[in-house]
Amino acid sequence: MFKHRFSLPLLAALAFGAGSLAVPQTAHADNLLIHRVQQEKGLHLPERGLTMGQVEKRYGTPLRKLQPRGGDTRRHPVIKRWEYAHYIVYFEHDHVIHSVLNTPAGNNLHPASAK
Repeated sequence: MFKHRFSLPLLAALAFGAGSLAVPQTAHADNLLIHRVQQEKGLHLPERGLTMGQVEKRYGTPLRKLQPRGGDTRRHPVIKRWEYAHYIVYFEHDHVIHSVLNTPAGNNLHPASAK
């Protein structure tokens, strides 16, 4: 048998009680995420592993190069962010680690406003 950290009554209460209240919000969040992933697939965003030079050569000069974040420890390297018209490119050291659409999704703030 499996060993559980939670008791069966607690799991049942979560599944039938509080869980039913959270379903509409979860469904809405899932729809937003699915829509965003579909949008990103339709665009040709900078790929993981490209260098800053390669990104600038292929995609042009960014609208803004935002203030770097992190770098306080070895586990938190400096992350650089370049903002383009429709997406943001994140770099660790000199290489792309992620590119995301710059779309408002309720929980997204404009990157320049993030402190």
